[in-house]
Amino acid sequence: MSTTEFRVTGMTCGHCEMSVREEVSELPGVEVLEVDASSGRLLVGGDQVDEAQVLAAVEEAGYTAVPAR
Repeated sequence: MSTTEFRVTGMTCGHCEMSVREEVSELPGVEVLEVDASSGRLLVGGDQVDEAQVLAAVEEAGYTAVPAR
């Protein structure tokens, strides 16, 4: 399983983390490993993580994200 890290903006609390976790967890084959509002970090794992789908799921939760490079 490979991991992919994203930077999420707009998260401020545990509820924000939960919203992002719920949306991204719905993606097939993607496992949410970490969501941290204080650092803006989202770490996901999976065999074939589609970055565009993860970014869309984060947007659906009400936040914006970019791949951390």
